[in-house]
Order: sequence, then structure tokens, then C-alpha cells
Amino acid sequence: MTAVRIRIDLAYDGTDFHGWATQPGLRTVQGELQAALTTAFRLSEPLRVTCAGRTDTGVHARGQVVHVDVDDAVVATGTGRSAQPPLDALVRRLNGMLPADVRVHRASEAAPGFDARFSALWRRYAYRIADAPAAYDPLRRHHVLHWPRPLDLSLMNVAAVDLIGLHDFAGFCKAREGATTIRTIQTLVWERDETGVAVARVVADAFCHGMVRALVGCLLAIGEGRKEIGWAREVLGHPIRTSAVHAASPRGLTLEEVGYPADAELEARAEQTRAKREAIDE
Repeated sequence: MTAVRIRIDLAYDGTDFHGWATQPGLRTVQGELQAALTTAFRLSEPLRVTCAGRTDTGVHARGQVVHVDVDDAVVATGTGRSAQPPLDALVRRLNGMLPADVRVHRASEAAPGFDARFSALWRRYAYRIADAPAAYDPLRRHHVLHWPRPLDLSLMNVAAVDLIGLHDFAGFCKAREGATTIRTIQTLVWERDETGVAVARVVADAFCHGMVRALVGCLLAIGEGRKEIGWAREVLGHPIRTSAVHAASPRGLTLEEVGYPADAELEARAEQTRAKREAIDE
């Protein structure tokens, strides 16, 4: 039998999940997806999936990407009695098994060299805040943070400039043994949408644990006038996570999209990312 790597694109509401990664006795997105895949393929041993970005407790995703390796003979079992192509039928079966707060958008055979995590060029997150009564929408309460004071986005954008580029973000990250805190932020900008909600667009090659919420928390303090514009630069200089920065609530944070290179460049990108991580961590 030959192993087939399947790419799965999915979305989820993170409100009732203890994050992405499996944890004993806790409800997680990875746990739900792996259980559904194992059942769909009628396997006795659980499958393991690899994701582009492990979201924390309460964080949402519109554009999560994962891969899973399955023997080609097993793929056909995921169709049931459907006359659809096997991976289209798999999407239908998974969505019939998964809870309503997780939905698979598509499944496809991955191009050679594809790795959901290491082939990625960037991840894009959005953080949404309603800082005026007119922008408060109770129907979006799990996905938009309600903030009691007005924010000056122009101040937040000026402060954000100091955070763009290649830096050690140790002051914004929860420490993990053996993990680097060096990242490259490509975009960090605040804008208001058509409803008046303040939306941060954050793009980076990768993010360390708790990084986006800490960045937002830092900029919130500046936007409401509690801290000066230069404070973001000061936090960036800290060698460890500082307690002065309060991480924003997970409810406003959504993984929107993951970007990959052209198919011919996937394997090279994965090798480059692994080598870079290993060199930094040594």
C-alpha cells in the first residue's frame, strides 16, 4: 500500500474548545477531527493530524489547514456508498460526524512535499474589538471583544510599526522549553470595518504561544491612553514575558488564512523552515 497525504481545510468556533491540541479528558478541535477521521476510515488505531497553527483555548479559525497521512487503500473506505469522488465523499461524511462548531470545507490530495505546518509561508490572524456602543452586537459576542473605552487606532498603528520585522518576541510570548521566540511580523495594522468594529490584521511567518493576544493587549493599553506609544518597543526589548502586558481575551481572535508557496516550492519551503527552526533553537 502507498501512503497518501490529504490536505484538509476547516473552520471552527473555539468558544467551547480547550484549544486545538489534544489534551486528556478535555474537548479539543484536534481530538474531534481525529476521532471523526478514524471513524470515517474504519480504523482501529486513531489517526494523527498536523495543523498549520495550534490555536489556544477559545480562539477561532476560518482558515485552519491540516494534513493527515493515510494508506491509499484506506481512502476509498471513507466514501461509504457515495458515488462522489472519494475525498468529496469524505468531506460529507466528516461533516456528518463532527459537532456543529467544526466544519470541513474541503479535502484534497496534497501536492508532493506539502506539510501543513512547515510549508507555510505565513499565517494571518484577525482580532476584532467593539469599542463603541453602536458597534456592540450580542450575536457576535463570542467572536468580537466588547471594550468599554474608545480606542485611538492611529496611536495603535504608530506603535505597531516598531513590532514589524524580524525580532525576538520573548516579551510577548509564554516560554516553552526548547522553543524559539524569534519571529517575523509582516503586517500589523488596525482598521475599522463597515460596522465600526476595530479589526487588527496580523501576518507573520509563525507565532509563538500567546503572542497575538499579548500584542493586542499591549496595543490596547496604548490605544486607550494608559501607555505611551513607545511602550510597545520597550516590551519588545524584554528578555522574558512581562506581567505588565495583559493578554487580550481569546474571543476576539480568529485564524483567518494560511499562505503556501506554489506546489513546486512546497518541499523546499518545508526543509528551509525546519532548518531555520533547528538553527535558532540550538
